[in-house]
Amino acid sequence: MMNNDNAGQIVILNGAPRSGKTTVARAIQQQLEGPWINLGVDSYNAMLPAQYLPGIGLRPGGERPDLEELVLFLYAALYESIAIHAGLGLNVVADLGHHDNYSQPYGILADCARRLEGLPVLFVGVRCPLDVIMARRENAEPGREELYVKASPETPVPEAVRRWQEEVHKPGIYDLEVDTSILTPSECVEAIRRKLDGEISRPTAFERILNLR
Repeated sequence: MMNNDNAGQIVILNGAPRSGKTTVARAIQQQLEGPWINLGVDSYNAMLPAQYLPGIGLRPGGERPDLEELVLFLYAALYESIAIHAGLGLNVVADLGHHDNYSQPYGILADCARRLEGLPVLFVGVRCPLDVIMARRENAEPGREELYVKASPETPVPEAVRRWQEEVHKPGIYDLEVDTSILTPSECVEAIRRKLDGEISRPTAFERILNLR
């Protein structure tokens, strides 16, 4: 257990793909003081060989059990890296999509919370309604169109998208929640800033998640 009074702040943004996590992470880097290192899913997966993708972006539903053992190690390594960065006094923002809907439950979120014990962590739920998520998927930025399952007349909300929406916010324990269909990225950052400047309720979200084990 790490206990460092000079540790950097950690903000974990958790939500479904296209919920706005990455945009909020970038806004945090631009608007909050100090260097903020982004150790989120996109930057982490960019280091992986193609044959091991989608890595920690593995979708709910147990679709690739052959990759699940690797995902356990990848999450452990990512959170150990987050802990090291914060322990050295660097602020870290990580935009992720945690779920436990693999071919079997692994308790990855609780294990990740354990790796950040003693460090200042704000766990933020990034929510967004399905209709907005689908609109964002249909209007993905150039170069990312193939990353997202698209709707069809027969399936206006693909099952994979619905699974993300249902699974990513379990158990739903957060220090703060923001809805990107209502708030702009800057407004989300201001909500995060106010939370960081105030008194975060104890036990924190990660402390409560640890107690569920």
